[in-house]
Amino acid sequence: MRTSPSRRASVLLAAVSSLSLLTAACGDTDESADGDSTANAKNAEASPNAPTKTGLNVGFLPKQVNTPYFTVADEGGERAVKQLGSTFKEVGTDQGSDAAGQVSHINALTEEKADAIAVSALDPDALCDALKQAMAEGIKVVTYDSDTKPECRYAFVSPASSEDIAVRQLELLGEQMDYKGDIAILSAARTATNQNAWIKSIKKELDDARYTDMRLVDVVYGDDEAEKSYREAEGLLEEHPNLKGIISPTTNGIKAAAKYLSQSQSKGDVKLTGLGAPNDMRPYVEDGTVEAFVLWDPAKLGELAGHAAVALASGQITGREGQMFLAGDMGWFKLGGNGVITLGDPTVFDAGNIDDYDF
Repeated sequence: MRTSPSRRASVLLAAVSSLSLLTAACGDTDESADGDSTANAKNAEASPNAPTKTGLNVGFLPKQVNTPYFTVADEGGERAVKQLGSTFKEVGTDQGSDAAGQVSHINALTEEKADAIAVSALDPDALCDALKQAMAEGIKVVTYDSDTKPECRYAFVSPASSEDIAVRQLELLGEQMDYKGDIAILSAARTATNQNAWIKSIKKELDDARYTDMRLVDVVYGDDEAEKSYREAEGLLEEHPNLKGIISPTTNGIKAAAKYLSQSQSKGDVKLTGLGAPNDMRPYVEDGTVEAFVLWDPAKLGELAGHAAVALASGQITGREGQMFLAGDMGWFKLGGNGVITLGDPTVFDAGNIDDYDF
């Protein structure tokens, strides 16, 4: 799922316009000493041609360990970090809503004097104090997949622009249900930055004239837990018997919802789309429960986060808009507003192409 330099440039421009608004809205306006220190560090000089440091200790902290999506993503990060001559370590919680657990792992990595930390934030606020302390200790912090406040990290590796991801999911659902009927959203944790950004964009996009006959009737949260997401999907059908479509912008959520629908009388009648992994969703595409869904390559996302973390630790970038760094075979990437680095466009998976992918 590589993008050409020209395509990546256009995607970056889109990401800057949408995600910079998001991160600005989440930002802290207090002119604190910590904020000044971070701003100064981000505005420091950098050289894309500076030698890549080796022997670094890079910690990866996903939202949740031992889930297919983050297993693949962090394997990509591990591959990049090791190829660059440094040491990779994954830590994390096995709960999809345990922000306090993430804070504990950040504190532990700080005590271990990691050189860089890549974290997928469960909460935009709860991790900030710990991340600021890590940065004060000289640790380079990059977020991936799900962001925190911009003053609490140096760069954010985004799958694609928040708006593009949200709009594509809604378009797919609209196409499948002829743009008519009640819909619902099955999300992950209530505090997840990326989930809330997508939900906000979906709600905004529903004001478009083509969605006049579609109505969002509910938003529920499965906390990225299989059993809870399954129960929430079941509850949506019980609570809203006229429901015609569900968007689940989380790989664990869409898989659980597909499992429920495949066993229910609503199979084929209630359309389901969202963000899913091809290997998880293949049986539900094959049996007709799901027509199409979207995702980016999580391995590439993790790989880009690994390159960004090492680039920060090497002084090749500092987090300032306009800086560029080389991410191995993936090519050159440019930092947008608020230090956003965008992977590229998501891919639509359906019966015609799903067997071409293995993740």
